[in-house]
Amino acid sequence: MPTVASDLEQLKSGMKAAWMTGDFGQIAPFISGEAENFVARLNLKSGAQLLDVACGTGNSAVPAARAGAKVTGVDIAANLLEQARKRAAAEHLDMRFDEGDAEDLHYPDRSFDVVVSMFGAMFAPRPERVAEEFLRVCKSGGMIAMANWTSQGFVGKMNQVTGKLVPPPPGVPPPVLWGDEPTVKQRLGHRCAQLTCTRRKVVMAYPFPPKETLAFFRRYMGPTQMAFSRLDAAGQADLAAQLESLWAEHNTATDGTTAVEGEYLEVHAIRA
Repeated sequence: MPTVASDLEQLKSGMKAAWMTGDFGQIAPFISGEAENFVARLNLKSGAQLLDVACGTGNSAVPAARAGAKVTGVDIAANLLEQARKRAAAEHLDMRFDEGDAEDLHYPDRSFDVVVSMFGAMFAPRPERVAEEFLRVCKSGGMIAMANWTSQGFVGKMNQVTGKLVPPPPGVPPPVLWGDEPTVKQRLGHRCAQLTCTRRKVVMAYPFPPKETLAFFRRYMGPTQMAFSRLDAAGQADLAAQLESLWAEHNTATDGTTAVEGEYLEVHAIRA
């Protein structure tokens, strides 16, 4: 009979496989500009010890290092970390990248002045563990900063469409709850001296029409690939039609390309 531990291990293994499928490095550049904006608003001090959790290919980590922070990035996907290392090397930036889990960070208590996660740790299945780990490794007076997709924004709607046909594992809270201000305050506020949440917009523009944009995601976005793989041919056709319709409905471009506006919640919390 499966145990809770074995079920969790299987879930984590599936999540790791999903992010290592495809090539997220093809997707990441389309939000890299917003990552630079996110980092710029941190007003980092030179020499600050910064941990980027679920760092992916380094969208936030690299500009943080450019700003003078001493950056450590951690992610479950080894292939994404390798891309991040190559980006750092290309810019001659001294950065550290570790394979690891947002729910079990292998760093001492109060190791970092700044702990960040942009569209990453929100997808871990046990958000309360993520919150406790962020609070544990952040120094008193340090900052925890997150960028989390909201349920009302375009990415949240994509996840809702997919979730109807490919339900998430039972007992796993929706990732977009990290984009809900009261939930964030419940998870982090009890051990923070100050917590502010700001809704922000990011335009994601792709050089092809909605149908080809969806095909691009199916080719390179691991979780999208995995969702489709769990459906039969009819289910895949249904999901593709619904997602293509969503992309077309929200497309603001008029030149044959695709541009959609995503909404996220920017969290800045000062550790007590």
